[in-house]
Amino acid sequence: MSNINVIVDTLLKIDGALAAAIVDSNSGMVLGSGGSGVDLELAAAGNTEVVRAKMKTIKSLGLNDVIEDILITLGKQYHILRPIEKYEGLFIYVVLDKNKSNLALARRKVLEVEQALEI
Repeated sequence: MSNINVIVDTLLKIDGALAAAIVDSNSGMVLGSGGSGVDLELAAAGNTEVVRAKMKTIKSLGLNDVIEDILITLGKQYHILRPIEKYEGLFIYVVLDKNKSNLALARRKVLEVEQALEI
């Protein structure tokens, strides 16, 4: 049974969380989302390209490794992209207010949430 909405709600409880989504990196489509301050449909599509590019680069380099997460640091926000290990092609996307969040704790919480996701 899918718990995407519960997962998104849990992500939004992270200190400083502005928005969160579960995204299909094959299509760029949002499977579930919440929060405000960011056009999540547009952001999901753009960040899908980031995830695809990094995965392609890892493959091209012949690295035998996986992406844990991708962090994009803006002036006022952190954007965390975390591929979901047990559901290839999906990733968690979280936008955090830089002044209200603890990045280390947020990354840990995103990992916990990833492990709890059921689709």
